[in-house]
Amino acid sequence: MELAIFDIKGQDTGRKISLPASVFGVEPNDHLLYMAVKQFLANQRQGTHKAKERNEIAGSKRKLKRQKGTGGARAGSIKSPVFRGGGRIFGPRPRDYRFKMNHKERVFARYSALTYKAKEMQISVLESFSLETPRTKEYLSMLTGMQVQGMKTLLVLGAHDKNVYLSARNLEKAKVVTFDSLNTYDILHADRLILAEDAVARFSQL
Repeated sequence: MELAIFDIKGQDTGRKISLPASVFGVEPNDHLLYMAVKQFLANQRQGTHKAKERNEIAGSKRKLKRQKGTGGARAGSIKSPVFRGGGRIFGPRPRDYRFKMNHKERVFARYSALTYKAKEMQISVLESFSLETPRTKEYLSMLTGMQVQGMKTLLVLGAHDKNVYLSARNLEKAKVVTFDSLNTYDILHADRLILAEDAVARFSQL
């Protein structure tokens, strides 16, 4: 498919570029999309949750009351889980939530996400640019010119540009990533995917 190329002011340059069908025109695999998103979210978890069980609670071990004759259930320790302040039964323990996905599965999940974005016409192409200094106002004017202000946008650069990254960092719904760090979750999470022209060239080399 062909898309118009916009300039830094968000205006149509009159030029067009073709997106490679091998990346943006595959047969999507929904299960791989699900697994890729699940893996990304699982990898974000710290897994530092911890609750104390009865053997970790500080407290006396004396018997609370006599065994029989009270009319109530027998009780032998204040640390029992049935009492307030007692230990937790099968409480959470620190663990690692990460799991493995094959490289080809992760790559095809990205291709599936990009294909969905292309089918839904949620991709724009921006000519390659650079900023001399970080300028949030200039980045915002570019989004306004492309009529995507207020949307969750993901700008994909061909290579890292610190000034562009810093210009978008203060905008709540704007995110900037490089071609090498692009992942399935970010693609699906964005309302509008903005590809820099040099990023499209790198997609064509795949």
